[in-house]
Amino acid sequence: MATLAQARTRTETARASGFLRSRLGSFLAVFPLAVWTVNHLWNNLAAFRGASEWEAAVTQYPHPIAQLATAVVVLLPLVLHSVWGIGRLLTSRPNNVKYTYYGNLKYMLQRLTAVGVLLFLGAHLWLAMLQPRFTQGGPEPFSDIAHEMHFHLPTLVVYLLGTLGVAYHLANGLGSFAMGWGVVTSQRALNKLDWIVIPLFLILLAMAWGAIYALYRAGAA
Repeated sequence: MATLAQARTRTETARASGFLRSRLGSFLAVFPLAVWTVNHLWNNLAAFRGASEWEAAVTQYPHPIAQLATAVVVLLPLVLHSVWGIGRLLTSRPNNVKYTYYGNLKYMLQRLTAVGVLLFLGAHLWLAMLQPRFTQGGPEPFSDIAHEMHFHLPTLVVYLLGTLGVAYHLANGLGSFAMGWGVVTSQRALNKLDWIVIPLFLILLAMAWGAIYALYRAGAA
């Protein structure tokens, strides 16, 4: 009896721990990652106003402490969310072959975009943030990224596909957040949620591709 009780206790503890990790992972996806992502996309639209405006909005900080704080606020939740997401990828499998439901399709795309977004962000952080600071002593200049966007096709394709994945993963993730936290519960509310998620996805994608277009156009000059 004691052994059975201990086993039940361990099972309940594991479930509670998994529940807390799930809540933490989904919370970090929204605060601050989603907020920062939307702000970052908005700042990149400054590319339409020229190099100095873009660099002031995207790469310049008023104080070194502000740069450090931004890195901690963004990178630490990103690492934690990535670890949580990788754990979910390893422990859950989509069942689209058996159940071809719309919800299953969204679940599969969420998992696929998670992998793509992780690879894209790793490359983006290295090429746009870390490497220039190690090799040039500062952030990537506007002229460099604009030139690459216009004349290096792989860079353009990676950014188009990477931001497509980010837009979908974020928009659909916010829908999952609303379901997971009990903001919406009924089937009717879940159906209406798509009327928020889909426009949000399109808005995020328009912001991202708009910024890419502005950089591409500037690269021609």
